[in-house]
Amino acid sequence: MRLLHLSDIHFREPDCLSSATDESAPFRARLTQDVIGLCLADSTGVDAILVGGDIAYQGHPEEYVAAENWLRALAIECNCPPERIYVVPGNHDVDRRVCEESQNLVNAQSAIARADSGVREQTFRTQLRDLGASNALFESLGAYNEFAAKFGCNVYPKNPYWKYDLELGGDVKLRLYGLTSTLISGLGQRDNAPGRLYLSRLQTALIPEPNTVSMVLCHHPPAWFLDADNVEDDVNNRAMIQVFGHKHRQRCARLPEYIRFSAGAVYPDRNELDWKPGYNLIDVEITGSGADRKLQLRAQVRHLQTTPETFVPLLTNEKESTWTHQLSFKDVGPLVFRRVPTTAAEPSSPNISPPLVGLVADTTQAVQDAEVAMSNLSTKDLVFRFWELSKSQKRDIATKLNLITDADLDIPAPERYTRALALAAQRGQLDDVAQEINRIESEE
Repeated sequence: MRLLHLSDIHFREPDCLSSATDESAPFRARLTQDVIGLCLADSTGVDAILVGGDIAYQGHPEEYVAAENWLRALAIECNCPPERIYVVPGNHDVDRRVCEESQNLVNAQSAIARADSGVREQTFRTQLRDLGASNALFESLGAYNEFAAKFGCNVYPKNPYWKYDLELGGDVKLRLYGLTSTLISGLGQRDNAPGRLYLSRLQTALIPEPNTVSMVLCHHPPAWFLDADNVEDDVNNRAMIQVFGHKHRQRCARLPEYIRFSAGAVYPDRNELDWKPGYNLIDVEITGSGADRKLQLRAQVRHLQTTPETFVPLLTNEKESTWTHQLSFKDVGPLVFRRVPTTAAEPSSPNISPPLVGLVADTTQAVQDAEVAMSNLSTKDLVFRFWELSKSQKRDIATKLNLITDADLDIPAPERYTRALALAAQRGQLDDVAQEINRIESEE
């Protein structure tokens, strides 16, 4: 599997609205040409594009129009379906105008930032449970969420992060987690130095599963969080592949338990002393079997050489142009336990009457099945096609299938329809959604 990792693209209006004024366009063109060259060299296209935040510069809607146009064109050029684009927000995706105008947002962020470390997680979860506070925390990501919804990557109080499963082969999944590092970003100088933001263990509860490689995509590195130690420990213990952005400094750390990529910016601030656009092209493969199974990684860590202007490899200590790493990923097989015969009747749950035991199990299973369905690539493709429809077409489908109510129309569209599609998955109605989309597409 080939992954293209980009970060800190910084589409900035009004400059990005016209090629005549967009001074970053030549460097994005160089990047596209370089990616195409690498893909042609080994006849391997890109399977997924990972965008690690700071897609925009001011979090304005027009910036995301320019970003989507470029990302779609890039995907086509490197033979990657546009629906295989994954995005997370960065601090520049926060609309500071909203931050300054919303007292609810100020209060919610301040409550989390000022809480004692021992109760900060509890305070964070209290804010998420409060309707007004939780909506305020995500309010400044409004334009980002409108953009990200098409790629199934928008976030909201009940889903502050996302995850998707990609098939690596050999019955192994790459589980990609997109974390939201900007929940208290945009105010109080919290973006200006490490140790001031907050991620929460809610987002780092990456559940280990057999035959599953966990990968984290996040804008801010762990050091930027108030809960830095927790984030560092949780991510290192649970994610074999880690990609971060924000610092505009390209690094690759290869440790026995994981590999971490720190991205260079696609377009850094021209006033930076070490101005050097960069990106990563990462190949992931499973080799061997049983106790000898390995996770093999090969990465092209690329940065811009200014004269002559071309992307070149960042070399390893051994002066190699390709960064390689091998991680143990043993296949332990299923656990088999010997059942102990018993003649006594097994007691039912002490707190749930027997009829309700089945009901609870069925409901839990339905939720679990829906979660699995929403993490599949086929569902992500469906989400992409759904968001290609007009506003009225999306509303008509959701209404016809009883996936939304009149009260839901007051919820921001990205959250409204993400919840509607999740409900469709839980009810087993995704095929019905697909049929409605097919009908509309055939009529156009």
